[in-house]
Amino acid sequence: MNKEATDSPGNLSPEEISRALNQMDWADIKSHDSWELFKIMAEFVQGFEKMARIGPSVSVFGSARTAPDSPYYKLAEEISYELSREGFGVITGGGQGIMEAANKGARRAQGRSVGLNIFLPFEQAPNAYIDRDKLITFDYFFVRKVVFIKYSQGFVVLPGGFGTLDELFEALTLIQTHKIGKFPIVLAGSSYWQGLLEWLRKVVLEEQKNINPEDLNLFSVSDDPKEIARIFREFYSRYMLKPNF
Repeated sequence: MNKEATDSPGNLSPEEISRALNQMDWADIKSHDSWELFKIMAEFVQGFEKMARIGPSVSVFGSARTAPDSPYYKLAEEISYELSREGFGVITGGGQGIMEAANKGARRAQGRSVGLNIFLPFEQAPNAYIDRDKLITFDYFFVRKVVFIKYSQGFVVLPGGFGTLDELFEALTLIQTHKIGKFPIVLAGSSYWQGLLEWLRKVVLEEQKNINPEDLNLFSVSDDPKEIARIFREFYSRYMLKPNF
């Protein structure tokens, strides 16, 4: 076996890899970080410029793993259909499952169907119901999260996993701490959220007093697509539609 083959990265032992990494000094790492900033800035510019042209929209979150025959899939589609009929664009994470259903509902209503996709090693190819000129693909989760928050006039959160919970609690935290103005947050699929809501009320609020009673009013719960659309319509009959910061 030749030396080139034996020295390829795939054939290095953990000890050899560790020694190679330890040879990098702090200046090398700082130089790489500095160049990384330009890629991050480019993602922000692309996201801000494209989203600024789309207009008032609502983000719909939920699991990429939800099957098309799930009642939550149909619920997401109907909610997005009703929101689109009210004139809101629909923003999703661009993937399958609940995200696909939401984009499908927006497409069915001939509304604006937006996908903020992310490069992942699994489960994240863009769905077929996103308007092709409204698909943005990100490398960085934190850039994508900023774009969601900045250009959403509210969140509808359906059953999902860690990513869905992350988006939900980030929005609640930003509103609670007055970093952004209040906007509608609706949890759809009430039976799914029942345990979480009970824990927030009994443990986080009553037992540990880690939130205030009014913090539980930062969101509402509904399984009725028309009611959810009405929540947004009535909220924005009183407040101006604009980016959140």
